Amino acid sequence: MLSVKKMISSSFVKSIVVAAALLIASMSIADGNQNIELAQLSDGFNAEQKYMASCFACHSTGAAGAPKVGDGMAAEWEPRLEKGMDAIVANSINGINTMPAKGLCFDCTDDDLRAIVEYMIESSQ
Repeated sequence: MLSVKKMISSSFVKSIVVAAALLIASMSIADGNQNIELAQLSDGFNAEQKYMASCFACHSTGAAGAPKVGDGMAAEWEPRLEKGMDAIVANSINGINTMPAKGLCFDCTDDDLRAIVEYMIESSQ
């Protein structure tokens, strides 16, 4: 009969081996596909839920000059929209003023961020 210590060690070692294999595989894939950039929404991505989790704190209150989101807040977005949607999305990706890069959505892809920006603007009409 295996002792608990051996079972923990065994599953721990297996986890380390699997993680290392995945890391090596992802590095190999990344090296082989340096010229291919695929941006897509993350699986199961929901712009409203991600907004509530990552953006709501500043964009609901206007903290640090963030444009507010909500019914009747279109005026908050007008000066930004004059620069174009691509500029707004670039700001969300790279950060602007006191907003850090990707806001607080560190696991968002560029397309996820675009979807969140579109959601915020649509919700502000």
